[in-house]
Amino acid sequence: MAGQSRKWMILVATIWIQAFTGTNFDFSAYSSDLKSVMGISQVQLNYLAVASDFGKAFGWSSGLALMYMPLWTVMYVSAFMGLVGYGIQWLVIRSVISLPYVVVFLLCLLAGCSICWFNTVCFVLCNRNFTSNRALAISLTVSFNGVSAALYALAANSINPSSDSLYLFLNAVVPLVTSCAALIPILRQPPLDPLPPDALHHDNVIFLILNFVAIITGLYLLFLSSSATTQMSASIVFAGAIFLLVLPLFIPGVVYARNWFKKTIHSSFRLEHSGFILVHDDHLELHKQLSVREDSTTPLLNGNGSTPWGKKEVCCGSVVSKDQLFMLGEEHPASHLIRRLDFWLYYVAYFCGGTIGLVYSNNLGQIAQSLGQSSQTTTLITLYSSFSFFGRLLSAAPDYVRAKFYFARTGWLAIALIPTPIAFFLLAGLSSAALHMGTALIGLSSGFIFAAAVSITSELFGPNSVGVNHNILITNIPLGSFLYGLLAAVVYDANMSSTNGITMTTDSMVCYGEDCYFITFVWWGCTSLVGLASSILLFLRTRPAYDRFERDRIATQLG
Repeated sequence: MAGQSRKWMILVATIWIQAFTGTNFDFSAYSSDLKSVMGISQVQLNYLAVASDFGKAFGWSSGLALMYMPLWTVMYVSAFMGLVGYGIQWLVIRSVISLPYVVVFLLCLLAGCSICWFNTVCFVLCNRNFTSNRALAISLTVSFNGVSAALYALAANSINPSSDSLYLFLNAVVPLVTSCAALIPILRQPPLDPLPPDALHHDNVIFLILNFVAIITGLYLLFLSSSATTQMSASIVFAGAIFLLVLPLFIPGVVYARNWFKKTIHSSFRLEHSGFILVHDDHLELHKQLSVREDSTTPLLNGNGSTPWGKKEVCCGSVVSKDQLFMLGEEHPASHLIRRLDFWLYYVAYFCGGTIGLVYSNNLGQIAQSLGQSSQTTTLITLYSSFSFFGRLLSAAPDYVRAKFYFARTGWLAIALIPTPIAFFLLAGLSSAALHMGTALIGLSSGFIFAAAVSITSELFGPNSVGVNHNILITNIPLGSFLYGLLAAVVYDANMSSTNGITMTTDSMVCYGEDCYFITFVWWGCTSLVGLASSILLFLRTRPAYDRFERDRIATQLG
């Protein structure tokens, strides 16, 4: 019982880490001030955003560090990287020190790398302590990364609403404080004993309750953050948000106490007889079992003795049928991965979907400023953050509804991409309502993609290779950050000489007017349509493998 309690403390600690380390999402809150203090152009500011995203390309270094250092040490190294990266930038924006542009670029790179190291710590904690519910644990904890910007906005407004540079100070200090709070649960990890069937069921119930609390947290931040217009009200709302983050600590204890009480008095009411069906299966383990089983029956399925990769083409066209995945969970080493059409369809869908949404969030400060709505920047950041959180939570929906409605996860990915082009074409209208609605839709869509990506990579290309393969996939983030951000910056700078006029702010120039981002939104909308088409094609190509996997899973349960 004590071991089970400790693992839930670890999950809550992981939630705290994720909630306070998504520091890249509040870049737009202080980017205008940073641009002004350094006297740089929009293109140069874009390169700083790219540097933060490019830090993700060094995520592999955290895995290397874990080979030589304990997990808690890696967590603290992450915190100190953020302390240095953001802390020195705060000194720059406060004009305490002056640094060359290239040094600030490297500081942004270091800060971005710290986020990846924190993510690795969280993934390892979930993998070690929730082997039978790994997908649910990762989905829940990663979701809280989406509320970071909203939490930081409340914290900043409760301290000094007029200081945008305060975000950088909080980015530097808060992850270190959070690491200290999470240290004790991490050091007291329970033994890795297999769970009995009743404990597995109880875990699923707790996950369901925790997801419900997460939804309440997201709604709380969405609706109350915007109403916190004064320092006092922001402090009260922020205190309420902290209470909601601490609340999950007590839920497992209540559930275990309730179950103990029921067993003690031999109540006739049995939770196991509830009509609600929750998924018990460990997806990654099922993938391994399926791979072995399908490998042994391959000659029967391919009567001509050919390999699964040589499956005959069907009438729907060679693009859909050629070199299709025969089964889920087959391991793909990197050399095999980059030769698969399915991987590049997946890469393009992510590149033209989730990544473009991340770049949009980086530009929110300048977008609001160009439309004369600088006062709405914090509201827009909170809106994006909250809906990104809901999108991440929704990524777990396939696992909960699977018993009643099965649909390939790649199909859910395609559905999740639909709001993105709609949002960008709405934004091209450049009205205040379109700005808020478009921001919400983009946050919802990109949040789903970010959270679902690990599971999709594992299912399509193998659970044992997911670490390497997912790092290859997310190389699209710095690439997209550079290309999409450069497009936005070039259009922005070009329109500063138009009839809309130029406003001098310290040493930098600011573009005002509808033309500053109109062309960018149109191009981003068209690009996201390419991502949607790619995701649909990926779904059509992988659907047979998902259907085969589901048939075998049901047969295994019935057997």
